[in-house]
Amino acid sequence: MRNHTGITLFILQGLTDDPWLKVLIFIFLFFTYVLTIIGNLIIIALTLMDAQLKTPMYFFLRNFSFLEVAFTTAYVPRYLYSLSTGDNIITYNACFAQIFFVILLGVTEFFLLAIMSYDRYLAICKPLHYTTIMNNKVCNQFLLGSWMAGLMIVLPPISLGFQMEFCDSNVIDHFGCEAFPLIKIACSDTQLVERMVLIFAVLTLIITFFLVLLSYAHIIGTVLRFPSAQQKKKAFSTCSSHIVVVSITYGGCIFIYIKPSAKEGVTLNKMVSVLVTSVAPVMNPLIYALRNKQVIQAFKDLAKKILFLSKQ
Repeated sequence: MRNHTGITLFILQGLTDDPWLKVLIFIFLFFTYVLTIIGNLIIIALTLMDAQLKTPMYFFLRNFSFLEVAFTTAYVPRYLYSLSTGDNIITYNACFAQIFFVILLGVTEFFLLAIMSYDRYLAICKPLHYTTIMNNKVCNQFLLGSWMAGLMIVLPPISLGFQMEFCDSNVIDHFGCEAFPLIKIACSDTQLVERMVLIFAVLTLIITFFLVLLSYAHIIGTVLRFPSAQQKKKAFSTCSSHIVVVSITYGGCIFIYIKPSAKEGVTLNKMVSVLVTSVAPVMNPLIYALRNKQVIQAFKDLAKKILFLSKQ
């Protein structure tokens, strides 16, 4: 791949040059990253250990938590290293590897969110057939399909990206390797790869968001026909956490990717990227835990077991 470029190292410009702001950013990112790992690992552990959480809904939630951990790990530790050591250099291969995993994990997450909305549709609109339709084989196929969709989206643009030439500058105006800031410093023609990245990003957002909207349109129509207010409240409560997470995830990515051109400024993108890669992953397990009685009860049971074993 180095035959296509004279540059083998990139310099990540980061968010700021102010030493005090760097300290504050380091503290903020370090604590959000630790909380993200702890929160999502707790969700993963609970859904693996608690018998009441052995359902398709929690199977997908467990895999969503894994994606959140992997996604934030692809970004944050590298930037924490840069902030603590002052080493902002990243190799050509490492840069493209980071872009590959960030896009793969992000796209997979979007398709998994769409699958989770379909799971809620079946649970509420077709409860008698739910266990038959959403069996273990189907759940695994849906999960595999979301990963395959991520690979199909990331491979074409990343292959074109390897052919870009970098000769005038190797300074990336971002705290991590991102597609658009990298395209911005390329000295070869980037129109094709830029359009491909934008088209694939828009298609991913539109397709998955349409599937989410379609599922919830059917859910709302079904719930409104429920005879009692208690039934309606219970049905909506099972979907509320997922709706909040969908709103946060889609909102952040719309700001990052729905832009006319990569040649425009990336300051806003950097700030939104910080929120998407640090704040959103730590909020998602809290949203699911605090709004889900079964998760709260499973956590209490696990805490009691740990306290009981520690006293023995």
